Amino acid sequence: MFIGIDHGTTSIRFSTGESWFKITREEARSFCWQDLRTLCPADEISGIALTYSMGDGISSITPIERVVDRGIRSRDGAGKHVGGGTRVFDQIRESGLPAVVIPGLHRDSPTDTRFKVYSHQASPEKIGIAYRVCCDLGGDVVVSDVSSNTVSLLIRDGRIAGGFDACIFAPGLEHGALDVDAIRSVDAGISTANEAFLRAGVNHTLPEQERLSAVALFSAMECAALLVLNPGARIALAGSLGPRIAGEVSALLGREVAVYDEWCASSGLALIAREVFQGGSEILGISVDR
Repeated sequence: MFIGIDHGTTSIRFSTGESWFKITREEARSFCWQDLRTLCPADEISGIALTYSMGDGISSITPIERVVDRGIRSRDGAGKHVGGGTRVFDQIRESGLPAVVIPGLHRDSPTDTRFKVYSHQASPEKIGIAYRVCCDLGGDVVVSDVSSNTVSLLIRDGRIAGGFDACIFAPGLEHGALDVDAIRSVDAGISTANEAFLRAGVNHTLPEQERLSAVALFSAMECAALLVLNPGARIALAGSLGPRIAGEVSALLGREVAVYDEWCASSGLALIAREVFQGGSEILGISVDR
């Protein structure tokens, strides 16, 4: 059995592709690796694909025992720090179970260099989403993951070409790019940049009746921008808001949109674990460190 672990914004999700469970990041602070028995007996686990934070300290899929500092350059940055993801990572490493750590997309990643004008393109769980979607739709896809924040990726000829990270363009419900008011707030010492990011989503900036429509518009614009590099790519939405905005995104883009739910990342990571532990040498252009 192969397991994918999605270190998400609000929850950590565990999946074999056939069974799954999730815990909040706060609940994860008491996680024990034996909790994986919820999915299957421990002696049936053949491999795990794990994500942690931004994954910007590694650029290849790496055995967990070879990963330094949990595969990140710093804990600081855009996001909320709880401690649950750290507990899950350390428990998996201490368990001795076969596990690999998935990198995020950043300036050391094998993506189109033009996307590297920004330091980060996506956190590691988005690789799981992209892989799951490509297994279904083929190697030319634009996928937008929409929930607390919005991240969109382009896959071209079976390789990740690049993407827009959460703090660059489209907002989600909670998080988004810093606008002029946010920059002024940071400069005035009213908030940190991270605090401003955490309050830049539509839940904090728009009346309730306008929020979903705005998220749909921005998600569609990210997709449209990425289609410039691959006009024939298929479109997919994932994340908790994917099913809720799919109709409007489809109408805005004038094309069919495939819809995935919140389990897309963890199930995709389980598929990655299967491929890696059965001898695969790369995933969507990202090499496997043997």
